[in-house]
Amino acid sequence: MIGELGRRTSTALLVHSALIQAVTFLVRPAATYRALELDVPGFALGLLAASYAVFPLLLAVPTGGLVDRLGERRLMAIGSAVVLSCSAFLLLWGSSIVALVIGTALLGAGQLACVVGQQAVVANNAASSRMDSAFGYLTFAASLGQALGPLAISLVGGASIRPDTQAIFLLSVVMSLVLFATTFVVPAHVSAGKRQAVSAGTGSAVSLLKSPGVARALATSATVLAVVDLTMVYLPALGADRGLTAATVGAMLTVRAVFSMVSRLLLGRVSRRIGRMRLLVVSLALSTAALAAAAIPMPAWLLFGVMAVLGLGLGIGQPLTMSWLSAQAPAGQRGRALALRLAGNRVGQVVLPSAIGVVAAGLGAGGVFLASAVVVGGTLLLLRGVQLD
Repeated sequence: MIGELGRRTSTALLVHSALIQAVTFLVRPAATYRALELDVPGFALGLLAASYAVFPLLLAVPTGGLVDRLGERRLMAIGSAVVLSCSAFLLLWGSSIVALVIGTALLGAGQLACVVGQQAVVANNAASSRMDSAFGYLTFAASLGQALGPLAISLVGGASIRPDTQAIFLLSVVMSLVLFATTFVVPAHVSAGKRQAVSAGTGSAVSLLKSPGVARALATSATVLAVVDLTMVYLPALGADRGLTAATVGAMLTVRAVFSMVSRLLLGRVSRRIGRMRLLVVSLALSTAALAAAAIPMPAWLLFGVMAVLGLGLGIGQPLTMSWLSAQAPAGQRGRALALRLAGNRVGQVVLPSAIGVVAAGLGAGGVFLASAVVVGGTLLLLRGVQLD
């Protein structure tokens, strides 16, 4: 599936990708539930949520340079060890808001290292003709993990309003142990052939941003991910405005997620048939049309169709921008470029929702979807003159 790594290594990489997301989407809600048990004030919950992004923002670019120097497996092992330590720390000492903030911040650092390592394995080893497919499978596995984490909470918590957080943290320790062990199925020599290129490619983040197409790829990636977040936040508000039940809105979000996963499974095949550039344009156009349509009052069954189209469009954007960056980054700097993308995504997740929320404040949830359509449509201008194939 991925270059010359073989089936066993590819499977381990996909399992690792699913597990790190599952642990993340298990621990973060559990930390919130634990904070509620402690009756912390509302601002503390905001601090808890923000702490997860601190290390990814500060350490993304240095982490990218580290994977280019040390190799993918070492960074994945370091990240997995940090996540395991975080889970154990929360299990044993997560009884105060300070401990929860520290544990969540550590989780963000470990997740960053794991994801950068995984993406670098693909970027450094997938053949150019198979890169879209490889990133599609990697992001599909990540999406699967994001679904499994909350499912595990449901299984542990049962019908209770506040689940047994100690049991959830214990489960996260077990899953983190499996995550750490899976790292060592990935060969240590994965990036051995890249050492020479690394020594020749030790540029700064600024010089990397000046590489052709890199800044535009970062902007496109950040926009797509921010709109995914906006959809999760504002679709419930849109549903409330239109009298839709929470179960209906939840089903719509599930439809969007499922169609994103489908688009990623088919990504390589479609990209080879119509070309990477054309596919990216089509995905952004579909997303723009679906977001604009969601702002128009319509029957619930039709909004389900709109969410399916939106899932297809947004699901394609992330893996294609990974391929784009991997192709555009200079030799030996692909890990740094992908880490810079993660940092840009975090910035986009803060800046774009805030800006769109202010602009569309007087227009309601429908106005937010319309403003999002304008922003995503605007990214099509970034693709003018870009050759991705």
